[in-house]
Amino acid sequence: MTIEQRIAKHFSDSAELKLAMATTLAAPIARAARLMAGVLQAGGKVLVCGNGGSAADAQHFSAELLGRFERERRELAAIALTTDTSSITAIANDYSFEQIFAKQVRALGSAGDVLIAITTSGNSKNILAAMHAARTRGMHVVALTGRDGGDAGKLIGADDVLLNVASNVTARIQEVHILVLHCLCDIIDFHLLGAE
Repeated sequence: MTIEQRIAKHFSDSAELKLAMATTLAAPIARAARLMAGVLQAGGKVLVCGNGGSAADAQHFSAELLGRFERERRELAAIALTTDTSSITAIANDYSFEQIFAKQVRALGSAGDVLIAITTSGNSKNILAAMHAARTRGMHVVALTGRDGGDAGKLIGADDVLLNVASNVTARIQEVHILVLHCLCDIIDFHLLGAE
């Protein structure tokens, strides 16, 4: 396989997975977006967490809500729990890395808020701890996972939403996750602003 063919395969693999997941994820994405739009309209907030590339996705999503996605609207309350390095390093040092998001969720989350938990494996211990913390605060959870959903998928309750990308390739899962997050932004705006 030439380098050019290898590159083309990345594109085709990504496109094929996205098309395959469109049917599977459309209804749960719509449900998650309706949930978040309702929470934001009622004055609640969205907390977002993830590790590595998923941390970047958490920040990206938070920025889209705080600023705007594609249409002008009021600012929406969103906090990426991945950005406060002083808090993250203090919690990791004084307690454990597993608690870096959970302690923030307990401090910043309120009943009715939404936690978006992003984990390609579905098994990141600090994400699972954040999901448990959200449950103790009476929050909703929207989990973006990969593979078979992992332990995160097992923590999803009746008022939560699982957005699982059924792939074993981390890069492909992350590519679908960013598309899912953009869909959420668009549908939240649709609910808040109406159709153009």
